[in-house]
Amino acid sequence: MSRRLSLIGLCLSIAAPVMAEPVDILITDATIVTMDAERQVIEKGALAIKGRDIVAIGGADLAASYEADHVIDAGGDIVMPGMINLHNHISMVAFRGLGEYEVENLLFDVMFPLEKELLNRNLIHVSARQSAIELAMGGVTTFADMYYHEDEVARATKEVGLRGVLGETVIGFPVVDSKKPYGGLAYAEKFIQDFKDDDLITPAIAPHAPYTVDKEHLLAARAISDKYEVPMLMHMVEFPDEYEMVLERHPDMANARSEIAYLDEIGFLSPRLLAKHVIHLDDADMDLLKERGVGVAHNPKANSKAASGISPAWEMMKKGVDIGLGTDGPMSSNQMDILTVMHYVASVARLRLHDARPYTPLELVEMATIGGARALDKQDDIGSLEAGKRADLIIIDRDAPNMQPGYDVYAAIAFGAYPGNVLTTIVNGQRVMEDRKILTIDVESHDAEWKAVKDRVKAFAETLEGGIRNER
Repeated sequence: MSRRLSLIGLCLSIAAPVMAEPVDILITDATIVTMDAERQVIEKGALAIKGRDIVAIGGADLAASYEADHVIDAGGDIVMPGMINLHNHISMVAFRGLGEYEVENLLFDVMFPLEKELLNRNLIHVSARQSAIELAMGGVTTFADMYYHEDEVARATKEVGLRGVLGETVIGFPVVDSKKPYGGLAYAEKFIQDFKDDDLITPAIAPHAPYTVDKEHLLAARAISDKYEVPMLMHMVEFPDEYEMVLERHPDMANARSEIAYLDEIGFLSPRLLAKHVIHLDDADMDLLKERGVGVAHNPKANSKAASGISPAWEMMKKGVDIGLGTDGPMSSNQMDILTVMHYVASVARLRLHDARPYTPLELVEMATIGGARALDKQDDIGSLEAGKRADLIIIDRDAPNMQPGYDVYAAIAFGAYPGNVLTTIVNGQRVMEDRKILTIDVESHDAEWKAVKDRVKAFAETLEGGIRNER
């Protein structure tokens, strides 16, 4: 009898259907570009998301193990990690396109007057929301930002649903959110306390540059970064004459070999530092950055537009410096996507080196994804598609004419893709955009607020010499 019962039990267990595990989102029939350690590309793959995390990734048969509230049939399209933009000032989108006609000094003749007259919490908040929409629609899921009232940038970023590493600016003169020089230190500390445990926002402190911040306050910013274990963001060795600019504010730099060497000597360089631009440096400086664990944001479009120089990013990458891609603010490079930065990285490096070999398509996609994550020290959470990591990913239309014939998926992404090819953007497990439609905010209401900002900026810009080109 016992043997008969066991056989009946066995038959029942064989016949019983396997219960599918419930998840929130299931993506099927995808060309999955994982950017994991093996750089796997999974054809006809499936990916399951529960909450904020990727719970499983694999071949077509994986889909049968999961039952989802929302299923996305990718139809062979590319599913890949969201792009990471390592340098921006997103609220400056309100000033994009101004001062483009033979202005002697864009910074002093246009940018500073605009900020002095127009900056306030509302402009910063609405403009940040506008930029976050643009970033999401271009495939950027994480961005690093430096500006004023960064708490407003944080709120706008969360409204749209992006991931932000946001640095409150510390600078040696009065600005919109501080009537006193260096008031950004106190503002930054409060901002960090308010957002320290946020799921989408990593608060940071952003000493503007060594030529605008003295030694005492550079080290005070470093102390806050260490105290709260948050990133530091700073412009570094951006201009050809920057050593002389820094020397004016730091007379004790006179005996230092270079700006980077001086920053190391005073104890400023840190594994938490993300240095922006990093153009005018030598091999010894690169070795210092590598040794100190400093991340680097490479911004070739902005640097070439401003004639600041072309960063030796290729050499830094070969030395093992953690380096990713950025755009700088919308007044500097105008565009904020990372897809079109990739081919530009290769083009300017090859021109500078007179060598067509630097940067394979895979290396460019690495810089845009896992490389950017490493520069932010967030490679354990984002930058690749792996079970246990955050569900930050995009879907790119593989059938678009500019993506054809698509023999090599990395080449198609790095050299062929446009921002408009991004169909879907998911951040932290939330669908921010699907089928080119933003899902997280009331776009009509936002557009009305954005129009009011634009109208105010335009009215003032028309009073500036060179602000807006007028045919008379």
